[in-house]
Amino acid sequence: MTPLGNTRDEFWRRLVAGESGVGPITAFDASDFSTRIAAEVKDFDPEALIGRKEARRMDRFAQLSFVAAREAIEDAQLPEDAAFKESVGGVIGAGIGGILTFWHQSERANSLGTWSKTSPFFIPMLMSNAAPAHISMTYGFRGPFFSASSACASANDAIVTAFNAVAHGDALAMITGGTEAAISPLGVGGFCSMRAMSTRNDDPHRASRPFDKERDGFVLGEGAGILVIEEYEHAKARGAKIYCELFGYGQSADAHDLVAPDPEGTGVAIALRRAFASAAIVPADVQYINAHGTSTPAGDVAESKAIERAFGDHAFKIGVSSTKSMHGHALGGAGGIEGVATVLAVHNDVMPPTINYEFPDPECRLDYVPNIARKASVNVAFSNSFGFGGHNSVLVFGKVR
Repeated sequence: MTPLGNTRDEFWRRLVAGESGVGPITAFDASDFSTRIAAEVKDFDPEALIGRKEARRMDRFAQLSFVAAREAIEDAQLPEDAAFKESVGGVIGAGIGGILTFWHQSERANSLGTWSKTSPFFIPMLMSNAAPAHISMTYGFRGPFFSASSACASANDAIVTAFNAVAHGDALAMITGGTEAAISPLGVGGFCSMRAMSTRNDDPHRASRPFDKERDGFVLGEGAGILVIEEYEHAKARGAKIYCELFGYGQSADAHDLVAPDPEGTGVAIALRRAFASAAIVPADVQYINAHGTSTPAGDVAESKAIERAFGDHAFKIGVSSTKSMHGHALGGAGGIEGVATVLAVHNDVMPPTINYEFPDPECRLDYVPNIARKASVNVAFSNSFGFGGHNSVLVFGKVR
């Protein structure tokens, strides 16, 4: 569920075509804000897709992940027997959670002049673990189910946790990824005050421009990306459709600043090196990196430096693209959406482009797959996600070994 499309196929088609999902904000009147653009999920009718009763009890972030999870679960054709369902768990990342519910309930209380009429669903809709809870209840999955929250690294950290649950035998399969829906006066206002977002309001399609010298901040997005990961022998035995293998991961902390990245990318380089060890690969095995690449002046330089430090000379031989140039930055949902993009890059042997790359930045020296998707063998690919607080999380996907 993304600003580029509400199905896997539509998302991939538009991603490879290099289309932008950014436009003027329609969720509320943003005329008083310094940033008036965002990457919104479009043509989404939760009541039609989920049912009126259930949809009204879910914040938008949970609605998005629920619909995305349904597509993933149906595609995986998971067995229906009760014994298997007991062994299916889930971890869904969300950096913020139900901020729209918080905003709507606050507005309602202020208009009524009292907080005594707060909705009884306020807390259940607000909590970030509502996203995995609705999936578990709907499908009867009884494995470990919970949420992960580490800002913009939330989805990758959720997938890492799910990976370990399968690897350690706590589950046969896990529903995992990330979701976020923060396009609201509170979300936009907060980031505007930080001066973190692009102000190219008159040119929204060209506003998100990772690694480009003229970048001026990220574009806020929303959406959900959900994967089903399953123990290999079990998936193979039942004839499951397998897109790729999740080889391993790397995690670290910057130990530097609450919101600013380490300018030298030290923590990110550590996470990348740990990913090599976890996945049992060397830098030369990697063909593609789906970069965190938010389009912020400091962040893109720090990530580029970290890739150079970890990969050495091979850093200049791989494609490094940021799909946020098209679907914006979905915060806690980013790693889920970009995880799907990376899986499909491996599966289809196509590197999605970084669009709006026009003016090379001398501090960003890598091959950013500029503007046009590239057909190339993608046997091993990284997906990077980094969050406020200095949380770094890297996933390694590849063709089945």
